[in-house]
Amino acid sequence: MIDSFFPFAATTGPITVRVSVSYLPEQSHPALGRWFWAYHVRVENEGDVAAQLISRHWRISDGHGQVSEVEGEGVVGEQPLIAPGGSFDYVSGCPLATPEGAMVGSYMMEMGDGSQMLVAIPQFPLVAPATAS
Repeated sequence: MIDSFFPFAATTGPITVRVSVSYLPEQSHPALGRWFWAYHVRVENEGDVAAQLISRHWRISDGHGQVSEVEGEGVVGEQPLIAPGGSFDYVSGCPLATPEGAMVGSYMMEMGDGSQMLVAIPQFPLVAPATAS
């Protein structure tokens, strides 16, 4: 069931990042060159030690091949500490100037033993329905 809700997933060591994405027509204005998506991310810790999400890096590309990179501390204003066997969910959004694009990225996680690990965020498409173009 979880795989159908989160169709995009990547695992790095004990951390799995799952993503689902939805086009938001109510926040999009195709006539003005604006399309908007929400994405739901679940970060799961299947390891034996807690893991804290310290920072994020996103690579966002639009339908014209324009790429923007976004970096920052934590996610949605938090640096969540994820217990062994636990998970953290959040929802964010992405506007584009084209009706299609993609996102991919990584999180820097600090593990309970003091080590740091770069965790992959799976690539996922941003595609508006044909009726929204």
